[in-house]
Amino acid sequence: MRRVTVVGSGVIGLSIAHEFAAAGDEVTVVADADVAHSVSTVAAAVWFPYLGEVSPRVTGWLTRSLARYRAVALDDSAGVDLRLGTVIERTAHPDRSWMPVVAGAREADVLPAGALSGVRATVPVITTGVYGEWLTARCRGLGVRFEVRAVASVDEFAGGADLVVVAGGLRSGALLGDDDSVVPVRGQVVRLENPGLTEWFIDDDNPDGLTYVVPRRDDIVCGGVSELGATSLEVDPATERAILERATALVPELAGLRIVSRGVGLRPARPTVRLERVDGRAVPVIACYGHGGSGVTLSWGCAEAVVELASAV
Repeated sequence: MRRVTVVGSGVIGLSIAHEFAAAGDEVTVVADADVAHSVSTVAAAVWFPYLGEVSPRVTGWLTRSLARYRAVALDDSAGVDLRLGTVIERTAHPDRSWMPVVAGAREADVLPAGALSGVRATVPVITTGVYGEWLTARCRGLGVRFEVRAVASVDEFAGGADLVVVAGGLRSGALLGDDDSVVPVRGQVVRLENPGLTEWFIDDDNPDGLTYVVPRRDDIVCGGVSELGATSLEVDPATERAILERATALVPELAGLRIVSRGVGLRPARPTVRLERVDGRAVPVIACYGHGGSGVTLSWGCAEAVVELASAV
């Protein structure tokens, strides 16, 4: 049994904690907030890679995560549903590296004006509030302990942990002190009441701005923006109006629906996901951060990869 400390309580950190605990390790999650206050809860969240690298290793993580989410969806209390939707494409050479991973993905035959192509696929849609509580409960059931406090350095865990995993999103690079490549990408959403819609739409290349409509169990998440380097967590009314205009143009059924909540989050973007051993610290360390807008999507695959990497630490 190893003593493993995971720094970070978002979906990446909790998934990693779950996998170590399931393997029989003694796990503690340390973070300055719980999952309910992490950027993970602002996510739409539909299984789809966004603001992430395209590489064979990411394809592997996508494949493994999709399989895990499909299994989790069998438990209704987890808040994960398999739903059909459309990825709208407006460029001549869209990125379809994710498409072979999804069984049954096919060309879309009905597209909005200006679209060149599209893909229809059935993928997991995660109601993040429900899922965060479910995953936390699963971790606690496996014996994971939680500490809510700030962490100044990974070296402070020396003597109390056999391994530290840094999965703290935006703060991860600064915490390790050797990586200044992580930058915030601001996102904003508005959530509408859901009268029973289930079909999702992603229109990343909309000329008027990033657009997505993701119906979940208890609301419809409409977005969004992708503001590199912006750090404000305040809801911008003008941005919200523009989001609703684009979303309603894409899905006219949204017109007149009541706003139930709003959200702003800072995606931890990096040229590539950092998932590797970090040498030279007072305790063995593995880094796992920089997932951009794909944290929920890649979470299970990365968690499995971290546990595999730890076997060699």
